[in-house]
Amino acid sequence: MTLVQMLDYAAVFIFALTGALVASRAQLDIVGFLFIGALTAVGGGTLRDMILNRDQVFWVADPMMITVACVAAILVFFTAHLLESRLKAIEWLDAAALSVAVPAGVGAALATGQSWGVVLIMGVITGCFGGLMRDVVCNEVPLVLKKGQLYVTAAFAGSAVAVLVLETGGRTGLALLACAGATFVLRAGALMFGWQLPVYRSRPPRA
Repeated sequence: MTLVQMLDYAAVFIFALTGALVASRAQLDIVGFLFIGALTAVGGGTLRDMILNRDQVFWVADPMMITVACVAAILVFFTAHLLESRLKAIEWLDAAALSVAVPAGVGAALATGQSWGVVLIMGVITGCFGGLMRDVVCNEVPLVLKKGQLYVTAAFAGSAVAVLVLETGGRTGLALLACAGATFVLRAGALMFGWQLPVYRSRPPRA
């Protein structure tokens, strides 16, 4: 199993947990848990593989990915009530999932010989779009778009760190690990310390 495959498996499992937790907040049945869990788990990677025109979408090439997502969703169905704060669990699991999905996207783009610009975008797409689909389908305000959240920023910065490591002669494995670390540090900093970029503030029109 390659490093990218291991990252994909980790992202699928953790993102499926977040999808199932959102399903629990919406009080869906077990089929809803499975659907939202699987959608969240494979959404970003599916879009990535379609854009990159890979031979097969990753979960079609390895159907065990869907099994992993379903196991995660069922696990949450029977245990979600034990959590004191499901929203906080969603945020932190989502941060963990982002930190493995972004390097998975970067690695997949590198494996197909893409330019640095495409590598950056694939990291962002793989990390962000599964959670975006989850929140839109469940009628939640997407974490990606919430005010003051370093989400897309963390994904882009992590991808950029991977590119920087490679440009300075580092190996692919080191670049992906650095990508994961940078992504998680930024996302965790936003959750713990309120790190954020300046937001747009409207001004009255000039006379």
